[in-house]
Amino acid sequence: MSELQRTPLYPVYARYGAKTIDFAGWELPVQFTSITQEHEAVRTRAGLFDVSHMGEVEVKGKGALAYLQRLTTNDVGKLVPGRAQYSVMCYPDGGTVDDLVVYQLAEDHYWLVVNAANLAKDLAWLNQHRTEDVTIANLSPKIAQLAIQGPRAEAILQRLTECDLSQIGFFHFRADVRLAGIAALVSRSGYTGEDGFELYVQADQAVSLWEKLLACGEADGLVPCGLGARDTLRFEAKLPLYGQELSETITPIEAGIGFAVKTDKAVPCIGCEVLKQQKEAGPPRKLVGIEMLERGIPRTAYPVYADGKRIGAVTTGTQSPTLKKSLGLALLDAAYTALDTVVEVEIRGSRRRAKVVPTPFYKRAKT
Repeated sequence: MSELQRTPLYPVYARYGAKTIDFAGWELPVQFTSITQEHEAVRTRAGLFDVSHMGEVEVKGKGALAYLQRLTTNDVGKLVPGRAQYSVMCYPDGGTVDDLVVYQLAEDHYWLVVNAANLAKDLAWLNQHRTEDVTIANLSPKIAQLAIQGPRAEAILQRLTECDLSQIGFFHFRADVRLAGIAALVSRSGYTGEDGFELYVQADQAVSLWEKLLACGEADGLVPCGLGARDTLRFEAKLPLYGQELSETITPIEAGIGFAVKTDKAVPCIGCEVLKQQKEAGPPRKLVGIEMLERGIPRTAYPVYADGKRIGAVTTGTQSPTLKKSLGLALLDAAYTALDTVVEVEIRGSRRRAKVVPTPFYKRAKT
């Protein structure tokens, strides 16, 4: 059994009461206090996450734009330095290699931020399709990523910098910010459904930034948060998780992220033909929200039935900490995805009624 990988912040986990688990080969905190408390902190105040397990891949060269247009579903040509873009890499049949964020640092210079569990696979895929005028480098070991999320995130982070954070729009970033003297790339983005920032720093600066943030945010209720709250937060906001809402057998159209698929690019992406057909004709399956009408929680992989036949499965489900309801995301045959359609979820051998409901389950109020 191979040894688990650890982020640069692992040495301080115990000091903050972290309970760690194996996540995609990494020893990461599932919680520091409780998932419910950390979830509530992010929704009402602010939470700090160690997401240094994520992968960072640099793509450079005069052919970088055309290469990324071919490899990713969104339109990289819309980017300018200082802007980021959510996107997907697909197989020829439309299945998902990974979802990712593309940052344009300068002309012909990009960062791809990919899922930790997929880093090796993604690097192999990227190198398989690399053209001669492109260089690819795995920066992951050198980079740490922290995420500060919640309605008080900006006010807390602003105390550490002279940069006017209010000028950084959603999915925009600044690569030259100093946070308490620490050089950082600061991106207004996140995976919680709340306002907030993702902070990229050199690995050896991670502990210092973590502790400075928690100290300056203490009065505002900033708390360290683990993977458990990160999952319930992203679930309520209907942000997909690779391996559940997305996979090599699930297309981005089926997963409901067609906004990140541009099928009319001058350089069509790998899988574009299938994705275009699904966009125009409708996919055979759709990801929908379900709410239980009877007791039970719809957990991942539980089968879903209607008209006496299996029509799909739950991808993620939980008792929503914010809404206090038993909710799930389910990938179902398209014929059963209209709002208020009644379906049955098999929970421990018993089929229990649920109905299709609008998503996202949670959407933050705009200020």
